[in-house]
Amino acid sequence: MSLQVYGISNCGTCKKAFQWLAAHQIDYEFIDTKEHPPDRSTIANWVQTLGSKPMRNTSGQSYRALGEEKQTWTEEQWIAAFAQDAMLLKRPLFVKDGKAVLVGFKDEAIAKIGPNFF
Repeated sequence: MSLQVYGISNCGTCKKAFQWLAAHQIDYEFIDTKEHPPDRSTIANWVQTLGSKPMRNTSGQSYRALGEEKQTWTEEQWIAAFAQDAMLLKRPLFVKDGKAVLVGFKDEAIAKIGPNFF
């Protein structure tokens, strides 16, 4: 089983996830999306699994800069936007055995799924 965590190293939510993973002795590979942005086909697979809405980093400047037309975008338009600017992706994004399984990190949600999920 392999776990990859996509995000950016200075993200507070990512840091929280790293601490939780370490506390539960869960091995993972971190991929910094600023340094190594995911390609379009990878993002398309994530969107197919999770949908584009949960993957949107709605609190970021990149998202706000898109304007109101983003409200009517299709999944394809979101995939293109995510591929063009990885800062639009919500963080962290967990990929287990090549499949996107979770985006974001909230204590309540993680407590429900537990460490065995990873």
